[in-house]
Amino acid sequence: MLHKSLIASLLGLALVGCGQQDQTAKVTGALTDGVLLPAYTSWQEADRQLAERAAAFCAGSADLPAARQAFLGAMSAWSALQPLMLGPLAEGNRAWQVQFWPDKKNLVQRQVEALLKSRPQLTQADLASASVVVQGLTASEYVLFDADIDLTQEEQKARYCPLLQAIGQHQQALAADIVAQWQADKSGMAAQLKQFPNERYADSREAVAELLRVQVSGIDGLKKKLGAPLGRQTKGIAQPYQAESWRSSASLANLGSALASAERLWHGNNKDGLQSLLGSDQAELVQRIDAAYLDTRQRLAAFDLPLTELLASEDGRKQLNELYDSLNRLHRLQESDLAKALGVQIGFNAHDGD
Repeated sequence: MLHKSLIASLLGLALVGCGQQDQTAKVTGALTDGVLLPAYTSWQEADRQLAERAAAFCAGSADLPAARQAFLGAMSAWSALQPLMLGPLAEGNRAWQVQFWPDKKNLVQRQVEALLKSRPQLTQADLASASVVVQGLTASEYVLFDADIDLTQEEQKARYCPLLQAIGQHQQALAADIVAQWQADKSGMAAQLKQFPNERYADSREAVAELLRVQVSGIDGLKKKLGAPLGRQTKGIAQPYQAESWRSSASLANLGSALASAERLWHGNNKDGLQSLLGSDQAELVQRIDAAYLDTRQRLAAFDLPLTELLASEDGRKQLNELYDSLNRLHRLQESDLAKALGVQIGFNAHDGD
């Protein structure tokens, strides 16, 4: 009898384990189709428009506001990927090719000017062999928005247009390559998040663990992007030029795009995100995380001035610090409480020690 009861118990545990894995596989599959792939394909489309508008502007068939709007769209789509940074884009130094930040020594301006001085007739090959500092959106922003560059003057337009077009083409090609790696049959990132085991994940629980880790790391990165200009590590002395996208005044919009993406990973497209892995006994934790997202989102939506202008007033800095504290609560809830509930070890991330 003991032998039979032991076998029954083991079978029961195995069935529970299978059930849990089926549920986690269902979640990773739903997030892949409902959140991850749409975000990556939106980024690809935004980069296609960036390249198209840059070419049109330089050919004289689109105006400067249209080129700037395409940049803002590409930057927003890129920001939305921050909490979803797993797989091919997180490998091989590719993210640096999209955005160089923080730029503590104004390397973007210095290297762009040096490159154009040495390569006045810049080609795509020249850009491909150049530093990542000049290959990405941060360099595009410098050309399109810097106060010392007037692209309405033909001479300046002729100087900077080869770089503007080359960056657009570089970003379009990079995004197309990444999306192709996501969509490849069997070996693609999307397939690896749906069928287990595979070369990347032994089982679906490993995939869920990585999804949570990149989400937590992404939210921690938002704290850094807010904390650096706030001077949280410089004794409270504001550092406006350390803000992401300060030239285009898109810092807070970028935060909003990334926050929305992190929340989609939590909720899923149809209540099938990470939240759905928590049982009824974790209802209170779900409510706390929902409330934390709502609080951060509402604080962000309340701002009606750019980050750099808010930094210039005591009241603005107070509101920004309150937003930072709200982000910190959201980050800690997911890094600690949610990770514990899901049995995930977060460990170190790219922002630790910053």
